[in-house]
Amino acid sequence: MNTPSRDVLKAQAKRLRADMAARGQALSHAEALETVAHQWGARDWNTLAARTANSHPGWAPGQRVTGRYLGHPFVGEVKAARQSSSGYWALTLRFDRPIDVVTSDLFSSFRRQVNTTVNAHGQSPQKTSDGQPHMVLDPI
Repeated sequence: MNTPSRDVLKAQAKRLRADMAARGQALSHAEALETVAHQWGARDWNTLAARTANSHPGWAPGQRVTGRYLGHPFVGEVKAARQSSSGYWALTLRFDRPIDVVTSDLFSSFRRQVNTTVNAHGQSPQKTSDGQPHMVLDPI
């Protein structure tokens, strides 16, 4: 399982602390961070925080990217990026050149911009009928 960003982990600790308080059990912020670290298999919060610092930094608007969309190679730019609490990224990508996303010889459908969801490794959870991810971003 991919470790989410430090912000996502801190949000989990904040929710844990609020849930415990709603049940009448006080939990300090430090205790909540340590508990989240243990849930992610780390010895303590500092170990988990170091692990997130070494993980993929994510995507940001203006960043140049390459990859494959529906099996077609592309070069483009991230127009918008948002990380969810589950660790997935919602991205809007604008391709330098339009991509024909139809495999038929009878007609074409060109895309210049797409909205996609990818994990920390740049692969979409949605797959084509042959099992390939819709979107695959190359590592930075």
